[in-house]
Amino acid sequence: MASYKPTKIQVYPKLGEKVTQDTLYWKNYKAPIQIKEFGAITNIDFSPVAPHNFAVTAFTRVHIYGPFSQEPVKTFTRFKDTAYSGRFRSDGQLLVAGCEDSVVRLFDVSGRVALRMFKGHTKAVHFTDFTSDHYQIMTASDDYTCRVWDIPNATAVTTYKEHTDYTRCGVTSKLNRDLFITGSYDHKMKLFDARMDKSVLTMDHGQPVERLLLYPSEALLVSAGGRYVKVWDLLKGGQPLVSLKNHHKTVTCLHLGSNGQRLLSASLDRHVKVYNTSNYKVVHNFDYAASILSLAVAPNDKSIVVGMTNGVLSVKHKKSPEESGESSRQTRRQPSYRVFVKGKNYVPKQDDFLVSKPVKQHLAKYDKQLRKFNVSQALDTALETWFRHKKPEIPVAVIKELDRRGTLKNALAGRDEQGLSRLLNFLIGNLTDTRFTPVLVTAAEMIFEIYHSVIGQSSVVDRHLQRLQDLLEREIDYQQDLVEVLGMLDTLFASSVSRKEVPSSGMSRTNGLA
Repeated sequence: MASYKPTKIQVYPKLGEKVTQDTLYWKNYKAPIQIKEFGAITNIDFSPVAPHNFAVTAFTRVHIYGPFSQEPVKTFTRFKDTAYSGRFRSDGQLLVAGCEDSVVRLFDVSGRVALRMFKGHTKAVHFTDFTSDHYQIMTASDDYTCRVWDIPNATAVTTYKEHTDYTRCGVTSKLNRDLFITGSYDHKMKLFDARMDKSVLTMDHGQPVERLLLYPSEALLVSAGGRYVKVWDLLKGGQPLVSLKNHHKTVTCLHLGSNGQRLLSASLDRHVKVYNTSNYKVVHNFDYAASILSLAVAPNDKSIVVGMTNGVLSVKHKKSPEESGESSRQTRRQPSYRVFVKGKNYVPKQDDFLVSKPVKQHLAKYDKQLRKFNVSQALDTALETWFRHKKPEIPVAVIKELDRRGTLKNALAGRDEQGLSRLLNFLIGNLTDTRFTPVLVTAAEMIFEIYHSVIGQSSVVDRHLQRLQDLLEREIDYQQDLVEVLGMLDTLFASSVSRKEVPSSGMSRTNGLA
């Protein structure tokens, strides 16, 4: 008896990743360094001055790390509760941070004890930042207020209470010390001028606002809230320009890279997206192991630092030109010539004894069932969840084999509601794939022929059959449109070909005789 031949699974070519300049640029980083902190990392901020240390706010501490150090070079622990928003001043000498106990603390980077303590908020302060003149601090709190503080006197200069929910983010102008913007969980963003007693501009994000970012020119504002990242034109009265929805969960942080040419957004879906700021298309994507709460990029994109909910700090450093070129210079060691020619010219001798080792054939479960002619069970096995989603070519190959044997109709018939729904879901999901269309259309026609008499007995099956019918009709319309387009193209190509004239030399112009 001849041995059973397994079902032939057709191998389809995989589409390669499109390599662009952005892909090469953002992949040119070393393996990440992971540092474990004491709690969730809520904020990361790079010092504007060399050597560009960065402050990490996590739990009740603010750590300052060197650009290449894995241990903190300075630690501030004078917090009674969870610390928030540790930020450097533009000269890198002072650092300010809020706290869950509503007190804002100001530190000298070279010292340990707080230089000033600003008291006035009644709830947690989640955002702090310096104004452009270095002498004032702007804070936003869960008590719905935002305040401007005078550093020398440690007193509040201005207090605004226009938001109706937690105020969790903000941004200060680097060009004008009196301008700042706040974002709140009431979906509103408000532009304030410290010289006036109320806001001068209000914008509605539509979701609780988690983070704000100003472009260097300060003409455009970027807001993050919910799954959306939105860009606003401040010079046109806060007119919305772009709304991006590339994340699956809440966007938690924003940052500019490549000198303002790229926008980075991080989310709880564990992804960091890189956008081109000219057209706001995603040019690269980073994946991380946990939900992301904070993100910062060093000047000139030398480092990317990400803080996650599990307390892990991930630091990626850019490769040096020598390290980037090293991998391209390394060549794989080629086998020697004798390896290729070994045994090539060997001729068996008369006294040689050939030892053959039988190779045991391992059949897949659906092949074993096909071997026993259990066609319905073989199709059920091929339609299991893993095959349907990860290897759709396997169910298609089994359907093709059943059709070749002439037993496809038997395998499709006699199914209950659950089995038929699983089969219809697979057809609906893969029918429009050009690799599988010829095989699956045949199966769809047989299903309509077999089960047309039971329509109306199950609402679930009826809904799937209706979707499959609509899909088939739409696919037929597409094919007809494509045939029409091909006909038009053939006509255009035929008319564009220059026609060669028949030579008339040596022939009479009157009667065509020589």
